[in-house]
Amino acid sequence: MTSTTPVEEFSRIFREEHREVRDLLLALIDALADRDAVASRQLLTEVAAATGPHFRYEEEALYPALVELFGEDYIEELVSTGTLSTHEVDEAVTAVRAILPHVSDCEGLSIMVEILPETVVETIFAARAGARAEGLNLLEWAGSSRSR
Repeated sequence: MTSTTPVEEFSRIFREEHREVRDLLLALIDALADRDAVASRQLLTEVAAATGPHFRYEEEALYPALVELFGEDYIEELVSTGTLSTHEVDEAVTAVRAILPHVSDCEGLSIMVEILPETVVETIFAARAGARAEGLNLLEWAGSSRSR
């Protein structure tokens, strides 16, 4: 039986998390386009819950580990996202579409993690575990303990 390295495990988990967010965002776009307020609210809740811990460990552990490789300007660009508006359907769809590139852009970061020292990858995993254990959704995290 072949054991999985921390880098291989990170790549697998990172890809799975991005697929989950991608699928939720695409479902949200459909619900907004259908003007289904109930489904849209539910999907916004699911997006916030899925992205809170994910964005948190990205910003608190992954991005700082990659600054040396990419430079601070690129990392700053990665963490900026659009604002979701639940009042105007068109604005909400536009905002959701603005977040989708984050999903695909971040996916490429997993290949850069392959060259980080294993101890750094383990630190990123520890930050991920802490963020998931705390369980703050995106809005709770951004409004309370986010350092930006």
